[in-house]
Amino acid sequence: MNQQRPGSIRNILVIGAGTMGRQIAMSAALAGYTATLHDISPAMLEAAEADLSGWAAGRVAKGKLDREDAGKALGRLSFSTDLETCAAGADFAIEAATERLDLKLGIFERLGRAAPAHAVLATNSSTLGSSKVAEVSGRPEQVCNMHFFNPALVMKCVEIVRHAKTSDATVETTLEVARRLGKEPVLIHREIPGFIANRLMVALQREALALAEAGIASIEDIDTTARSALGHPMGPFQLMDMVGLDVIDFMARAVYAETGDPADAPNAAVAGLVAERKLGRKSGAGFYEY
Repeated sequence: MNQQRPGSIRNILVIGAGTMGRQIAMSAALAGYTATLHDISPAMLEAAEADLSGWAAGRVAKGKLDREDAGKALGRLSFSTDLETCAAGADFAIEAATERLDLKLGIFERLGRAAPAHAVLATNSSTLGSSKVAEVSGRPEQVCNMHFFNPALVMKCVEIVRHAKTSDATVETTLEVARRLGKEPVLIHREIPGFIANRLMVALQREALALAEAGIASIEDIDTTARSALGHPMGPFQLMDMVGLDVIDFMARAVYAETGDPADAPNAAVAGLVAERKLGRKSGAGFYEY
């Protein structure tokens, strides 16, 4: 392994120009890294560039970002549909593509061939452990999960998950990159479905759903209790509606597929709402009407 020290990381590549990928790339540019955002869709890259320029302008208008700093950050950010070319100059790559294993395997195989020998290859996946893509890269010791939370420009937590072959050097480099991005990284020493945040969230949601289904209390009162007694910014039903019930159902199915534990089975009430296309805030209705 010929891996650079954490402080020598200069160029970060982000693969996938969706909401998460574009915000991760902007976070890197704001932190002083040269950042490249890759996507196979030119239209998606154009949308990402317009979105990030608008975001920066909005922050400047509100006095939350210096105009010169915004301009410099946008100047450090480039966009490309050519994965091999931008991977060739990357010290650190973060895959933020759709949660499909076949897609991620193809990306990591290409990154393994095209990226410099020292480069760390991370996946932003919230459901797939990096061990599933590590071997095809040809450098499994330099692969890990680097899971950001939405919105990535705001949320401080980043879950860094090592698999059995991830090296200590890879972990230290990834932790340092996260800190330089202004994040508060947490290290998960071995792969487990759901990592930390989603497991904590699911445990609370499971109990909230059980209480409501048993007629113990209304969803409104359960949410009120979480806010007023536990200090949560929103209740579990409000949070599920905000995240998207389709996302909640997808994560549950992914974890259940990994564990086979009946306790992890998707919730019937959530699945029913998804079937009715009541997905939460984004569709106008979920557990609540919007």
